[in-house]
Order: sequence, then structure tokens, then C-alpha cells
Amino acid sequence: MSTRSTHAMQVLSRFGELSWFSLPAEKNPVYGYPQVPYMGWRYTSAQEDVARLIEDAVGALPTEIEWTLDRTRGNWLLVPTRILRESHGLDSPAFTNVVHSVNTQDHEFCFRALSDLDLILQHLQQVPIPKE
Repeated sequence: MSTRSTHAMQVLSRFGELSWFSLPAEKNPVYGYPQVPYMGWRYTSAQEDVARLIEDAVGALPTEIEWTLDRTRGNWLLVPTRILRESHGLDSPAFTNVVHSVNTQDHEFCFRALSDLDLILQHLQQVPIPKE
């Protein structure tokens, strides 16, 4: 597991107990080019106020690209909005193809997204946790 993945899990665990987490490798394991990051996770008990807190925190940041927190399914997914727009949503079979296309053809976008993800994680590390 990469340092970024470990850090991301620690940051997200501040908001609740994780039951599942996924973050693709930042570089293609065979060819070494950067890969667009998108982070998926599920809490053992998801709470609406936590989702709003994360959405607001991400939305308030001056990121280089636009990000979306998708919660339409059981897992939460923080993904560059461009990926959702070009693939027409998570349920589309085109999602994987769009990710692959961006990974292989738009390295600059991938670098900017990776930089954004670090900024997002750094910010979420500092967000005050509401008292229950």
C-alpha cells in the first residue's frame, strides 16, 4: 500500500470507521506514467453530516481541477468531475475506458489531480470534527 493510500485512510478515519477503501496506484505499475486518482470508501455507518462536511471542505479548496463526491451508491467516491462527465456516470461501462484514456493521454491532468488530492487530504486532516 502506498504512502498516499495509508495517509488517505488515516484522514478519512477521522470522520468514522472505514469498512472499505480503495485508491488506485499513482503510477502505472508497468509503464510508470501518472494515473488519475479517484478515492473510494465506505463507512461502517455513513452519516449525512459527515458527507456534507467532506463535500464542503473539498468544495472550499482552490483545486486546479473540479472534484465530485459521488454518494449515489453504497460507496463514496471522490473523483475528478471530468471523469464522471466524460463517462456519463459511475454506472456507465465507459468509466474504466475514460480513466484509461486520461491516464495514457493526459499526463498533465493526472499530475494536477494528484497534486489536488494531496491538498484535499491535507485540508481534511485539519477540518474540525463535529461533536456528537
